[in-house]
Amino acid sequence: MAWNEPGKPGDKDPWGQRRKPDAGGGPDLDRIVRNIQQKFASLFGGRGGGQASGFGLGLIVAVALFVWLVTGFYVVNQGERGVVLRFGKKTEITEAGLRWHLPFPIEKVEKVNVEKVSTIEIGYRSNPRSGGMSKVPKEALMLTEDENIIDIEFAVQYKIKDAADYLFSIRDPETTIVQATESAVREVVGRSTLDFALTEGRDQVARGARDLLQQILDKYKIGVQIVTVETQKAQPPDEVKPAFDDAVKAREDEQRLKNEAEAYANDVIPRARGAAARVTQEAEGYKASVIARADGDARRFSQIATEYVKAPAVTRERLYLETMEQVLSSTTKIFIDQKAGNNLIYLPLDKLMPMGEPASAPPAAAPVESGMAPSPEVKSGASSRTRSDLRRRTQ
Repeated sequence: MAWNEPGKPGDKDPWGQRRKPDAGGGPDLDRIVRNIQQKFASLFGGRGGGQASGFGLGLIVAVALFVWLVTGFYVVNQGERGVVLRFGKKTEITEAGLRWHLPFPIEKVEKVNVEKVSTIEIGYRSNPRSGGMSKVPKEALMLTEDENIIDIEFAVQYKIKDAADYLFSIRDPETTIVQATESAVREVVGRSTLDFALTEGRDQVARGARDLLQQILDKYKIGVQIVTVETQKAQPPDEVKPAFDDAVKAREDEQRLKNEAEAYANDVIPRARGAAARVTQEAEGYKASVIARADGDARRFSQIATEYVKAPAVTRERLYLETMEQVLSSTTKIFIDQKAGNNLIYLPLDKLMPMGEPASAPPAAAPVESGMAPSPEVKSGASSRTRSDLRRRTQ
């Protein structure tokens, strides 16, 4: 009915005939709410509950218990360990796989990665975003045994070996490892000189720091195993670096000169020793030859003395001939004075015979002072006359 049509005031509804309220006098929405309230009341044991209310309550409790028990399942990934805590107390450590524990609030699980290698930086901090790093002078500057300051940086790598100790022995394990590492490095560097820590002792300092750090952490029962302690950088402070570089260069020059001197000595000494050994051997050989020659001469003299007693003339002639043969064999020119005449015979043996052949009787003789040539008689019998003349002179 339209609003302007005649009729009762309560019947003027443009959308149709208005619903009349029921006998209860309330609207439909109120009735729906009351129905819901009645159903819940019957379910939890209200009026009209009976057997249906008990079943509904048990179903809800069963579903809630199932959901609560399902929340106790958890997964431990490979390389992790699960530490089960019952009211805050450790009960067991579980391996990798699907596991179950009493759900919260009775038990809870703390997962720890025991295969991950973590790194702690001492003396510097790296920035993964920018790729650079910043120095921490408070940690890097240390005092050496010879009272010098060294700027040294370390990187410590560790992994967890006992999950329970790592969680409950120390409140802040990472901070403890940083402080223990700095203490261990300072102790090792304090027992080393500056030159040793900067040159050949870098690896020894790193190994000593790792062993000492492991001992400290084992005393704390922190459950951590130190993998490596690496020296990233070791140098003098920037304020004294130019002077230190000059000192290092001087030491390098000193070492270079020492090496050159050693190389020269290694070259000269063996040669000198070889020359000395050669001279010694030559002297020993000369000594042996002289002794042998003297022994031979002594035996020869004894034999000649024996023969001279037996035949003096023959022995004397033989000695004379051997002596003249020995003397004349070392010269290439012979002068012969003839007793019968005034001619002086000259025998040029160097021209009469080739060099190296034994000096036998020369085939001819040439005059020197007189301008006359020798007679054929002299040429043919020069050797025999020369020997006879020499023999007569000795007699």
